[in-house]
Amino acid sequence: MPHLHVAAEDARLVAPPPDASLADIGRALRARWRWIAVPTLATLLGATAFVTVVSPRYTGEAKVLLQAGDTYFTRPGAAERTDSNLQFDEQAVASQVQIVMSRDLARDAIRQLGLVGNPEFDPAARDLGFLRPVASLLGMGRVNEAKSPEDRVLERYYEHLSVYPVGKSRIVSIDFKSKDPDLAARASNTIAALYLDAMEGAKKDSARSASTWLGGNIDGLRSRVTEAEAKVEAFRTRSGLLAGAGQGTLSGQQLSELSAQLSQARVQQSDAQAKAQLIRDLVQDGRGFEIPDVANNDLIRRLIEQRINLRTQLALESRTLLPQHPRIKELNAQLTDLDGQVRGAAERTARTLENDARIAGSRVQALQAQLEQQKTVVANGNESEVQLRALEREARIQRDQLESYLARYREATARDVGNAAPPDARVISRAVAPLVPSFPKKGPIVALATLAAFLLSMGAIVARELMVGTTVPAARAVPRPLPAPALRPDPEPAPHEEVRDRPFSFDMARLGARLKGDEPAAAAPSAAAPVLPAATAAAARSTAPVGDGRYEFGGLIERLRKVPVTDRARRVLVTGVDAGPEGVAVGSGLAQALAAMERVVTVEVDPEDSLPSDLVGLTDLIAGESSFADVIRRDPDSTLQRVKPGTLKNDVLTSEPESLDVALSALDKTYDWVLCVLVGNTRPELLKLFAPRVDAVVIASNLEPANQDLVRCYEAAQHAGALEVLVAREQAMPDVEAAA
Repeated sequence: MPHLHVAAEDARLVAPPPDASLADIGRALRARWRWIAVPTLATLLGATAFVTVVSPRYTGEAKVLLQAGDTYFTRPGAAERTDSNLQFDEQAVASQVQIVMSRDLARDAIRQLGLVGNPEFDPAARDLGFLRPVASLLGMGRVNEAKSPEDRVLERYYEHLSVYPVGKSRIVSIDFKSKDPDLAARASNTIAALYLDAMEGAKKDSARSASTWLGGNIDGLRSRVTEAEAKVEAFRTRSGLLAGAGQGTLSGQQLSELSAQLSQARVQQSDAQAKAQLIRDLVQDGRGFEIPDVANNDLIRRLIEQRINLRTQLALESRTLLPQHPRIKELNAQLTDLDGQVRGAAERTARTLENDARIAGSRVQALQAQLEQQKTVVANGNESEVQLRALEREARIQRDQLESYLARYREATARDVGNAAPPDARVISRAVAPLVPSFPKKGPIVALATLAAFLLSMGAIVARELMVGTTVPAARAVPRPLPAPALRPDPEPAPHEEVRDRPFSFDMARLGARLKGDEPAAAAPSAAAPVLPAATAAAARSTAPVGDGRYEFGGLIERLRKVPVTDRARRVLVTGVDAGPEGVAVGSGLAQALAAMERVVTVEVDPEDSLPSDLVGLTDLIAGESSFADVIRRDPDSTLQRVKPGTLKNDVLTSEPESLDVALSALDKTYDWVLCVLVGNTRPELLKLFAPRVDAVVIASNLEPANQDLVRCYEAAQHAGALEVLVAREQAMPDVEAAA
């Protein structure tokens, strides 16, 4: 069996406050329909009259796109191309909006549009009639007269002007409202044109001021450049640092040339020595004619040809002549002579090359001496050259600055002409005279006003119903009080065979005698009046509501208040005897009487499980299948809260006593009274379950005090552990005919 998962200390969070249900709110709205219909109808008529009488306003709209106006041909430094879209971020667009709304541009627009003297914009042009002396007396006229014509129109001008960026784009919308549609369109276009002219004029002013400043600084910069260059040339002449053909000085160039000549002479010397040594080696080997320098000699070439011819003749003669033949010897002698001539020519060539080598060596020595001297000269001029480079650097800086100023001056001068500085914006949508007024929107205004009045009226009624449902007044009359039983205090019990020596809330003997007619009516107190002290009875009558004369709860409530209770609500169990209706009547009446003064909840229990079980209630709460918000319902005619028996059997209550304790503790935290009502035959197990958990048990019965059923019910309540047991019955009605 599931348990009720609610802690007693969290009861204030679980138990809901007494609120009005949706059904209560629906009934309240139906009951007070006039409070909704009248304001709604009045608002409908008022809104209709307003949109009919008010003068229409027209809105002209012009749109401007922010983008760089410079092109490749008009942009200064055209080679430096940039993305024009990056120049306008959100802050830049917002800044342009403020420029459009500037006062200087507003004054120009007022003059061009002729708003001075227009009654819609100029307060001085309005015909105040008999109010003019009053305005003059209050000083309003003098204030307007002290202002300039444009300033007098500025306030109304800004009321009609609206400038804003369109979404997250670079488009600025310029809206102007007026009663005249042509004026609205013309004003938007005029403001857009003035804005573009202002941007173009700002660029021209910037270029003009730049050219003026540059022109004043160029003359002084020219003189400084001339002085710097003159200092360079004077120092160069004074220091002997004459410039050569290249970037270096003359001494430096001479040093470079000597170094090159020295290298060349050394190469020539080495070449001549190598060739001479090679020729001598070949001559010793008998191959002097193989040397290129020897072979290229004309003399050597002829000697070699003769030698070849002699060897040919020698070979021919050797076929027929012996080696000792004179012809053979002659040819050999000629051949030897030719070889000697060739060797002599080779030696002469070698000597020539050796002479060239000596000459080259002498030149190397001479160049070496000149190079050393030139190094000394160059080393001595380095210090002066450092100073020269510093002067040249200063002169070059001045010259570069002058050239930069001249280029910027030419650009600034070129932009100070017409169409040379296009604005960074262009009009993409011009305003046209609107045909439909922008204000008032008749349909939406009437519909929204009517709907607002309807919703506000309903909201007021719902709020009132909720406030009444959550606020318990100090004293509130119950609209339809139910029959209320009268309380019988506890006099000394009469002896009885069933109830002997037990306290009983009825005066058994006197009540029985009266019912039998043995006791006169005047001698006995009225059955409707409780036997209480006078002060207590008076207090009960002053605090308890009075019904139709048959019921009175003052004494019963006062007696229940005397039961000691600490830090929780008062718990009362109301039951009847057998199937009598008295228990339900007393429980309902007592709950209604208490609800007029304090917070009360009634917990109904069906002992026989015979009531319709279509509403969740106590058994569902104890079983854990429903919450407090589901089972607590508000009484439609009072602030009383009710908990129905539930859809489950009562076995849930007897099997889960701990969950019942938690539920009662939760209700204690929210309410002042917890009334448990048994709406059918009293079952012993339910009486034993609830009696120890309440502060008092009220038995409602119209049976005679000596009735055995009543006595058994009384004893069962005492044996179950009830701290206080009270018996209540219906108040007796007076006999009108006997009194007459």
